[in-house]
Order: sequence, then structure tokens, then C-alpha cells
Amino acid sequence: MEDDRMETGNLIPKIHVEVHVKSDSTAKRSEVKMHVQSLLNCHSMVFGNYRWAEFDDDFLQKHVASVVIADLEEIVTQPLDLRNCCVSFHIFTLSEDGPSTLTLEEDEELSAANHWLLPAAEFHGIWESLVYETGVKTQLLDYVTTTIYFSDKNVDSNLISWNRVVLLHGPPGTGKTSLCKALAQKLSIRLSSRYLYGQFVEINSHSLFSKWFSESGKLVTKMFQKIQQLIDDKDALVFVLIDEVESLTAARNACQAGTEPSDAIRVVNSVLTQLDQIKRHSNVVILTTSNVTEKIDLAFVDRADIKQYIGPPSEKGIYNIYLSCLEELMKCQIIYPRQQLFTMFELETMGFAKSEVSEHSLNLRNIAIKSKGLSGRALRKLPFIAHALFVKTPTVTLERFLEAMSQAVEKQKEEKANLVNGI
Repeated sequence: MEDDRMETGNLIPKIHVEVHVKSDSTAKRSEVKMHVQSLLNCHSMVFGNYRWAEFDDDFLQKHVASVVIADLEEIVTQPLDLRNCCVSFHIFTLSEDGPSTLTLEEDEELSAANHWLLPAAEFHGIWESLVYETGVKTQLLDYVTTTIYFSDKNVDSNLISWNRVVLLHGPPGTGKTSLCKALAQKLSIRLSSRYLYGQFVEINSHSLFSKWFSESGKLVTKMFQKIQQLIDDKDALVFVLIDEVESLTAARNACQAGTEPSDAIRVVNSVLTQLDQIKRHSNVVILTTSNVTEKIDLAFVDRADIKQYIGPPSEKGIYNIYLSCLEELMKCQIIYPRQQLFTMFELETMGFAKSEVSEHSLNLRNIAIKSKGLSGRALRKLPFIAHALFVKTPTVTLERFLEAMSQAVEKQKEEKANLVNGI
């Protein structure tokens, strides 16, 4: 059973299995699915997410890069028997093409937007690297799934309104832009049986402000005309990212200048008009981000179906971010020898008892506590800074590296305080 929606009252857990097929594979999807099903039959009990990258099956070894049981961490608290689950297979190949540029005029040198085919190799792994409070990523997935579902059921949008607009807001460095890219990538995989591929357009908002007075509103219209051409391909699921959306949707009450509307007001009006037109199409989602929501026009905020705050990581989130970094360094043998670190779930289950938990895991938790207040971007850089400034040797033990990380956190906090105080 592969239906994305389950009948009311059916409590059978739904499992998503994402199968990354190698780009040079010529295997049929039906063959791939059959061999992956055999793999699952041999490993029926799972706890949380699980990933295979090496296979005993020669067919899988030749044609498949990885098989992942994905996104279970928020819904599973005990071992799961796959034989009693509703399994959805998502078989995909990554596009190796980098971004192309969209310009508004043939002789225009300034890029108005970047464009990717999805799923893209460049976005692979971003979803897994982002750590937020429980439910954030799942809610965003469910929102777009419901958007498609309501369209399929021909729900009258005059009676029940939805605008296909997501607004992620919060302080800088919390991964809002990365989350938009990861969400588009994830949905292009999840909906691969419905759409042949995804399209991702990242609008360069600043390029839409013309040096010629009153031209910016026209440029916005031209940009959305380009997007409309992509939407007209009903085999494609189109995602449009407007980063720092406040630059295009500045509050109009702050822009009033005499009796004539300013260029900024024309831009806002143009964006709102285009959003109202684009929402009629079932294969498009508008993703937006903002660091300063108070500057966004209220009419735009009202059009956003989901207004999700993305804040700095919690202690648990920081721990999981650091854990993924350390696992990567151990895999690359920069930290050697490999040693076990418990997940935060395991630490909570064991109650942080020293008799059961490794000292390294407790040290990492203390570093996570000390790191509260640092942005996600800073946290991902911290292992690099620790190695560059406080290790200075090709390989290092886990114990020594944790000491270096603690020193790096202190240095980051000191630098942050100096910037705030203007030193």
C-alpha cells in the first residue's frame, strides 16, 4: 500500500522509504522496488531512521546509491515492525546540473533568479543536517501535502482559502533559506510518483529594484511571467523562494510619499497581485523568509498560510548538530579512533546516569549547554574552528577534540560579545 493518505481511523504507521538510484542506472523502477522490498523483508525491525549505502544484493549494489527509512525520529518511540506498516516507496535520481540563471531580458546581464532541477545533487543531505524543535519539518511537509490533496479533491478555494505561501521568520543564521531548499528537495522526492521532476527558483530580490523610477513593479511582473512558464508544465512541481521577502514587501504605510505611490508601493502591489494569480495553479508553492517581519506589509503576511518561527537551536538541537559533526569527522578519520556517542534520545532514556552513559557523551552535552545562544550557522562552523585553532594536528582523539570544541565555544561567545559592545 503506497497511498500518501490513509483511511480515517486506520492507525497503521506510515513509513517513507527513499531510494536514491545512481544516475547511470538503466534499471526499471519496478525492478528497483522489488529488490528494495526484499531488503526490507530481511531487516524488518527498525528503530528510528535507518540508512543502507552498501548492499549484499548485486542488483542494489550496481544500481542504488542508498536506501533510507526517513523521518521517523518524531513519530517513533519504540522498535517498529515494517511488516505491520504502510510503506511508501520514493524512487529518485539526483540531477547533477548546477543552477542556471533566469534573466528578464535577452540582453540583460543581471541575474534575476537562479533555477535548479529537483531533486538536485547540490541540495542532497540538507534536510537531514537541519535540526529544529520537534514537529517543525513535519508540519511543513504536511502543509504542502494538504495543499496538493485539496487541489486533487477540487476543494472550492472561494469557500476554503489557501494561498500556497509559506513564511519562515526568525533571527539570522537559523537555517531558514536552507530549510526552504531542503523542503523543496524533500517534496520533489516524496511526490515523484505524481510529478516527473521539481523546479526550484530562487529570486534575487535586489535585482528587481530598477535604477529607473517606477520600473521595479514591472520587473516583478516580468519575473512572475517567467515563473508562469515553468508552472505551465504540469509534469513539474514548482517552488519559488523569495529570500528576505521584506525587501519586496515593505510595509506600505511606511512608504507613503505625497499623493503618488512610491516605487516601493508599486512593488508590493505587484507582488500581491502576482501571488493572487499564481495560487490558482496546483503545482506551485511560494517559500519566503524574513529576519524582520515587522517591516513586511500586513497584506502579504495575511496571505501566508503558514507563518513558522525558526529560532536558535535548543540544547537538544545543539547536541544533535554537534553529534552529526563528530560522526562525520570520525568517518573521515580526522577524529580517531572511532568511539561511541549516545544520541540525545538515548541520554534522556538513561536519565544521564554516569554509570550508563559515556563520559564523552556527557562532555558533549555540557558543551551543548554552553553553546546556547549561538546560531545554527555558527554551530556548524564550530568543529572547523576547534580543529583550526586548538587542535592543529591531522588526527586527534575524541577526548582532545571535545576539549578543543569547548575552547572554540568560549572564543565564539567572546567574539560575539565584542561585536555587541563595539570592541
